[in-house]
Order: sequence, then C-alpha cells, then structure tokens
Amino acid sequence: MKVISWIGTISALPRSSTATEATIPLSNEHIQSSSPKLLLSDPCCSLSEIPSSSTASQSQDTSCSTLQSNLSLLTLPSVPSLQKISPESLQVSVSHLCVSSLKPNTCIGCLAVSGDLLYVASGSEINVYSLTNYAHIDAFNGNSSSGSVKSLAFSEGKAFTAHQDSKIRVWQLTPTKRHQHVATLPTVKDRVRRFVLPKNYVRVRRHKKRLWIEHADAVSGLAVRNGLIYSVSWDKCLKVWRASDLRCLESVKAHEDAINAVAVSVDGTVYTAGADRRIRVWGRTSGERRHTLIATLEKHKSAVNALALTSDASVLFSGACDRSILVWEREDSAHHMAVTGALRGHTGAILCLVNISDFLVSGSSDRTVRIWRRGRDSRFCCLTVLEGHERPVKSLVALSDSVSSGSISVCSGSLDGETKVWQVLISNLRSSLSSSDTEFVD
Repeated sequence: MKVISWIGTISALPRSSTATEATIPLSNEHIQSSSPKLLLSDPCCSLSEIPSSSTASQSQDTSCSTLQSNLSLLTLPSVPSLQKISPESLQVSVSHLCVSSLKPNTCIGCLAVSGDLLYVASGSEINVYSLTNYAHIDAFNGNSSSGSVKSLAFSEGKAFTAHQDSKIRVWQLTPTKRHQHVATLPTVKDRVRRFVLPKNYVRVRRHKKRLWIEHADAVSGLAVRNGLIYSVSWDKCLKVWRASDLRCLESVKAHEDAINAVAVSVDGTVYTAGADRRIRVWGRTSGERRHTLIATLEKHKSAVNALALTSDASVLFSGACDRSILVWEREDSAHHMAVTGALRGHTGAILCLVNISDFLVSGSSDRTVRIWRRGRDSRFCCLTVLEGHERPVKSLVALSDSVSSGSISVCSGSLDGETKVWQVLISNLRSSLSSSDTEFVD
C-alpha cells in the first residue's frame, strides 16, 4: 500500500458493497476495519492520521495522490459546468484585502465563529480571538494527548470540540470569556447506564469491543441543529447526541469508509460525506426516533471532503479530491437531491466549503480561496481568487459585514499555520446580504 503524500485530505478507495444502516442497539455490522493507518508525510501535520481502506487493491486507488498526475483540469467531464456568467455581466466590481494575519504556531485544523469570537484550532490547542480587533482572548485544550482538533460547534452557551482521540469535549464559556472543560462525550453517566448489558457493546476489532455510544476513531465533523449534536467519524458512523443532557441517542453505520463531513438542514435532514465517494441523506419520518437512509448521492470520483447547504436547504454543495465542486438541487421529492452541474477552477482537492446568502466560498489544496456568486437560472460566477497561503487551505469562515458597507469577511485557515482575514468588497451587494448571516466549516 503506497503512502499518501497529499496534505490534509482523506484517501478514497473504491468499494463495491453498499452500506446498510444500523441503529441502536448496534449489531456486529458495526465492526471496524483493523487495517493500519497511514501517517501524513507532511511534518506540519505529523500528529494527524488518515484512514486507509483494507479491501480495495492498489490498482483501484483513486486517492488524492493520483490527482497529481497529468490529468485534464476538466474533472468529471460528464457533469456540465455552471460557470456561465462573469463579474462584468453581473455588473459588479470586486476587490479584496488581507486585513489581518493570525499565527497560532502550527497547522490550522478548523475555524469557527460564535458571536463576536473567532475560534482557531491548531494542533490540539484552540485559540480564541475577538472579531472586532482580532486580539487574542483565550487559549484552551493544550493537552496534546487528545490529538488534533477536527471540528467545532456551539449550542446553549457551550463549545463542542471533536478530537483525533475519538472524543468530543464540552467547554463552558465563562463571563470573562474563558473556556472551562465541563464534560467529555460520551459522559461517565452515559457509560455507567450502559456498561452492564452485553447488547450495548459492539466489536471494533477482532478482540476488542466498545460501547456503541463511543466513537472508535477520530471524530471528523460536528453539526448542531434543533437541540441535537451530530458527530461523524473515521469509524464510518454517525452519532446523535442531545445537547441538554449530553446523552447519546443514536448511532448509525453511515458509510463504507471514513466520514469526512456532515451538514444538517433546518428541517433536520442530515447529509454525510465520506471517503467512499458518496453523499448519504438521512431523515426521520413523523413519529420515528431513528434516522433512516433516504438517498445516496453518487457522482464524485474520489473522497468527498466538504459539504455546505444554502439557508433554505434547497441547494447542496459538495467538494472532493477530484477538484470539482458539485451543485445539487432539490427535486420534487421532499428529500431527494439531483446534481445540476459543477464549479471548476481549483487545481487541487477541495478541502472546505461555506455558503452565505448567494455566495459560496471554497478552499483547496491548491492554496487558494475562491468566492462564487449564484446568479439567475442557477448559473455561477467566480468573483475573485484569494491568494497568499503557502500551504493547503483547510478551513473557512464567512460572515457579512454591515449592509451599508457592501462587503463580506472571509477567514481562511491553512496548513501553513496562518489564519488570514480577508475583506472582500463587492458593489451592488446590499440587497443580497444580511448582516446577521454567519456560517463556518472544518
């Protein structure tokens, strides 16, 4: 098995089998692969691991490393391009300026925003900055044994952090804007409730079992919606937690390979993206307590790394190692999405996406950030390209400034250890932006 040198992405090896969902109590279908993991060769991210598949042959390898070959830039040729308009046709002028640069010392794992605070996870430590003057306010979770921080989410005054060591940690924001560790998921109380009964255990390796409420590998993504916390992991599972008492409610075997991203719509529909090249859609019918598989979206040719939803959940964006951003739109069916086209321009794997109003922001291993705007008839325009990072762009935050200023702010975190804050000025923007819109990705 060859070592993958592609930075900050998860390899995707093709699988022929179809995933089946398993809800609590879990059966032995929950068994995880015992194959070794490949370490990233990049010294900046030596503490991060990427999962490897144990069933696909080397000849079938469609990992990100193969994207360095001399393939045509026009990936997924069967998918039509949606880039049919230019900034001139939109009658807008675009300019951008890097207004601040933050350097927490090591490669950036993820960014997030809560209120007027910017959270920057670098390695195992999380640094907090003020969005008004970018002053450093707090640093927490300096314990390197927890591994790198993969994702952040917020609910009911608490911050939730996903870690390499398969744990989710809960932090309470104090009045002085300090962060106090209050719990680790699954909680001790939740473990005690379940450890006695054998049916609550699942086999994760040949001679090792775990409680079904525990993740067995790095927690790669978090999302919060309607009082529930959704976590996905390289162990191929989706878990649902209740924010009020931090209890694990459900576990689903969601993919056939590592899960890289999760997004949840306003109506509770869950989208998961994995290294198996698939996007899966999960939902609960009226009166049901458990999520069931609604649809499987298959079009990407390599690992899917990032997802983003529009505010009304009518459009889904997905980014993968195949260098394309696919645009999915809801069909007549309430839960089904169909691909309408692709956004091309990045020359490396798509690592992060964020949507705000009519704008999509994408970050790539090609070290650039692109800002796209949606026009009429679902056509898109690449407004500008933000350049300046020396390594792949791993995470993004986008938020709108005051309506009268006609600008948006973008924070981009890179494996070069730098977080750049960009101000993007776009004319004729006032009618399409709301100063209250804020979104983030990991």
